[in-house]
Amino acid sequence: MSRETIKPSILAGFMELIPSEQILFNKMMDTIRENYEKFGFLPINTPVIEKAEVLLAKGGGETEQQIYRFEKGDTDLALRFDLTVPLARYVAQHFSELTFPFRRYHIGKVYRGEKAQRGRFREFYQCDIDIIGNNTLDIINDAEIPSIIYSTFKDLGFDSFVIKINNRKVLKGFFQWLGIQDSTEILRTVDKLEKIGINGVIKELEEQGLATTIIEKILEFIRFEGTNEEKLNSLESLKIDNEIFNEGLKELKAVNHYVELFGVPEDNYSIDLTIARGLDYYTGTVYETFLKDYPQIGSICSGGRYDNLAEYYTKQKLPGVGISIGLTRLFYQLNEAKLIDVEDNSLTKVIIIPMKGYLEKAVEIGKVLREKNVNTQIYLEKAKMGKKFGYADKLNIPYTIIIGEEEVKQNKYTLRNMKTGDQTMLSIEEILSNLKE
Repeated sequence: MSRETIKPSILAGFMELIPSEQILFNKMMDTIRENYEKFGFLPINTPVIEKAEVLLAKGGGETEQQIYRFEKGDTDLALRFDLTVPLARYVAQHFSELTFPFRRYHIGKVYRGEKAQRGRFREFYQCDIDIIGNNTLDIINDAEIPSIIYSTFKDLGFDSFVIKINNRKVLKGFFQWLGIQDSTEILRTVDKLEKIGINGVIKELEEQGLATTIIEKILEFIRFEGTNEEKLNSLESLKIDNEIFNEGLKELKAVNHYVELFGVPEDNYSIDLTIARGLDYYTGTVYETFLKDYPQIGSICSGGRYDNLAEYYTKQKLPGVGISIGLTRLFYQLNEAKLIDVEDNSLTKVIIIPMKGYLEKAVEIGKVLREKNVNTQIYLEKAKMGKKFGYADKLNIPYTIIIGEEEVKQNKYTLRNMKTGDQTMLSIEEILSNLKE
């Protein structure tokens, strides 16, 4: 009786890469990690599975519909849907063991049971940083964040990008001044300007019952143009008598001043009054980062300031500011747009090809090279020399070492450059010197 073969496949909304793509993905992740560490952030790693009551402490809304939730015995469990809620639990739980301001980074997978579509994933990597204060956190921290974004994306190989920044208090205070007390839905609509366009925004604001004169004032407000200084001057010239607005404007001015000191060029940084961030817990500064030449990709890094990170887990007031890079989506979008090159099929620097009878010598030489931190593979299969070289060529391994009778006699080994075809007999010391250049 023959066994039925199951067609190999993965679930929709999950990403799986071939090795050459995974190498590039890992390099991007390493670049992000190195930049986070360069700015003094410390690593944490929380469990993928949390207690459902912890993840759903805020309760309700879209999150509860998207969460992967299950029971094991009498325990109600859920997969984390972001890295912020686990951070809140972590800081509340370990409060007495942490030093504040607490600067942490976390790179890990999160899960959302949303409708799978092109470029949107149910399992994806997020790369987060947050600075958490104990009771207070100076506004200058908000200004440092763009310098970290700038450094990270420069090191990822991008030049033409812009970090757009705003302050929710400016928007909230302005809406209050217009007589709108609950501006939550308006903020969400304004934040969608890039996606739905000006006509879409007008339509949504009309559906929310706003008068035409109010809508016109909102549109005029969010479309101030000019340099960052000119936009700030335009906001100041409105002479708005609202405490929240003026507090937000003061913060936005401070952030603008310090961002320049932190070394972010004005070409890569812009005050944009349409940036609102749809999530409710942002209370002050907000950020969105875009590739100037590829706006269709959308935001590649976002975040902001919040008043009280862990209010559902502790009575301690823990304000913070942070950002997140959705690495899986970013990689997918960049790869689709051919903005990144998948070149390396292998991380191996050299492959040793022994002739018949010289496998033991190959193992010995391989051990020496690895002890000197040279990534080394040995071809262990029985095959013709042409196939062995073809294997190295397909994997883009830059060098081969050939070991045969003549090499062992002279205690020198043939090093071949696979790109140029040049080869020469060298001692191990000379080979090491060549490989490390």
